[in-house]
Amino acid sequence: MILADKIIRLRKQFGWSQEELAEKMNISRQSVSKWESTNSIPDLNRIVMLAAIFDVSTDFLLKDDVEAFDSPSEGTGPGDILISLEQSLKYVENKMEVAGLITKGAVLCVCSVVPLIFFLAMAETNRLNMTSDVATAIGVVSILVMVSIGVSFFIRTNQYESDIAPIENEVFELAYGVHSVFKEKLQKFRVTYNLKLSVGIFMFIISFVPLMLVSMFIGGSEIILMMLIVLILMVATGIYIVAPVSAKFDAYNNILNDSCIKTEKSRRTKRAEKLAAFYWPLLTAIYLGWSLWTMDWGVTWIVWPVGAVLFAALVGLMELLDKEQP
Repeated sequence: MILADKIIRLRKQFGWSQEELAEKMNISRQSVSKWESTNSIPDLNRIVMLAAIFDVSTDFLLKDDVEAFDSPSEGTGPGDILISLEQSLKYVENKMEVAGLITKGAVLCVCSVVPLIFFLAMAETNRLNMTSDVATAIGVVSILVMVSIGVSFFIRTNQYESDIAPIENEVFELAYGVHSVFKEKLQKFRVTYNLKLSVGIFMFIISFVPLMLVSMFIGGSEIILMMLIVLILMVATGIYIVAPVSAKFDAYNNILNDSCIKTEKSRRTKRAEKLAAFYWPLLTAIYLGWSLWTMDWGVTWIVWPVGAVLFAALVGLMELLDKEQP
């Protein structure tokens, strides 16, 4: 394989265009095009720079009879899986699909009480000619339907388990150049991640403010109920913003981190997911039971911030107990 073919192969493996490779080398795109079309040959300094950028040896680039990558990091340990760039990109894609399903399910579960609260507010104001019993019945049916659809989204994540297992659960080595590609991707994505994470956390923090202000200065059960809907929708919006970018950020880090660190992190994440699958439906049931029993929706909303803090405490307790295991 001649030098031109090797440059083309490596550039495409990294997913770069001629313009992107030229930018990294501080040259024109036409220079890269001439190299790949064999109209010119890069000088020795450019060869060294290409070897560093592609994480290969100069022998690989210069010797036509050397077609295998020659790099100190090429070997993998016994039983290690070699993950190529294509497999890594597919893993990120699958993780985003899983995150999308989980986000949809979580938003549906969180918003499942919105119809009930809305119809109760309508019953309080005698609108829609609806009594509180009818409003409750319609709301409970809506909860069951929305939670059922949400659970179906959670179940559908199982179809991706086999695709993400090599990186999630196995010890692996990255093929040449993959680490540098994802390090660059993570660096570029970090700005978007920080921005969206900040916006999502801001939504969580201020979600209770409208309800608190209305309860303190205005009052009225129907207005309080409507502000409770606003609180829930703001929380759902925060989840919708935070969950996908967090999944992508974690996917990049899972690929870049040491396998042992990643595996331990994966186990912690799965424990938290199992706890969440039991905890949040239980908290929703407690909230609905208390609210329907007392019909004091202006007070029962406190279940959510208290429940969030308790969930974080339970996750921390699980980590503490796990560390105490021999």
